[in-house]
Amino acid sequence: MSLARRRALGGLLAAPLLPVVMRPARAVIILDSTWQAEGGGPDRESAGFRAHVALGSQPQFAGVIALSDDEGETWGAASGTWIGNVGGRAHILTAAHLYERGGSAEQYLYRTPGGTVRHGASIVFHPLFTWDNDERTGYDMAIVRLDGPLDDGGLPPSLYGGRREQGQRIVMVGFGSRGIGSAGEDAIYDGLPGKAAAENVVAEVMEAIQPPPANADAGNWLAVTLRREDEGAGRLDGILGSGDSGGSAWLLTGGLWAIAGVNANGTGDTYGSQSFFARVSGAQDWLKSVVPGLVFVS
Repeated sequence: MSLARRRALGGLLAAPLLPVVMRPARAVIILDSTWQAEGGGPDRESAGFRAHVALGSQPQFAGVIALSDDEGETWGAASGTWIGNVGGRAHILTAAHLYERGGSAEQYLYRTPGGTVRHGASIVFHPLFTWDNDERTGYDMAIVRLDGPLDDGGLPPSLYGGRREQGQRIVMVGFGSRGIGSAGEDAIYDGLPGKAAAENVVAEVMEAIQPPPANADAGNWLAVTLRREDEGAGRLDGILGSGDSGGSAWLLTGGLWAIAGVNANGTGDTYGSQSFFARVSGAQDWLKSVVPGLVFVS
């Protein structure tokens, strides 16, 4: 499968896609029919995202946080997910491409669910990520250690360690740009505060290729496609928007919500476009080595 049309969804690789005028960046591209049913229309474009904001506000997704790259003037340049405190410091799972190669955690500020603003203290990048998202989307992961704990995000989340993502319904959460399937992203859809989320069915899974090939896709990713209503899309279906990078995709397994992927990449922002996620189940050893005590479920 050729991935040449992929685009990163936040941070450095996505810079040409971000608007010049700074504005609060929110999240997800959704179905026109849901947008209209929720009250979206001319001069009330943002109202159509009420159901997706409500989904993103559910307590199991409380640990998904917003990042700022302009000293807190605006939030949502990128997203991240709290996965626990170790040694009195919060650890945030996010996307590696948001940072320069060998870059610093101080590139962003990190806002906790309760509004506390924290600084990055250190960062660890997945060793197989090469800053080439066509070939290494599946390893687009980084863990940021903050300058203090996060104590307003509920219980630390579980992570998905199984191999049954294909055909499963996931929920993707982030603070990126909003839009509808027929038109794509646009500032007119912003307005409702808070992160948003969308559902979708995992349509493709690429297993990790070991050893990772040179100049070819190394796998370890999940993908979803934005289908139209008459193609069987669910009411809350959607794909990622710019700025959602680093957020998380969640899967319900055994009655528990678990992080199955890191929001990494996409091919566009209208019907037929795909979103890609770095596959958490294929990075268990690395995650456990960086953050002791993580709980994986299957």
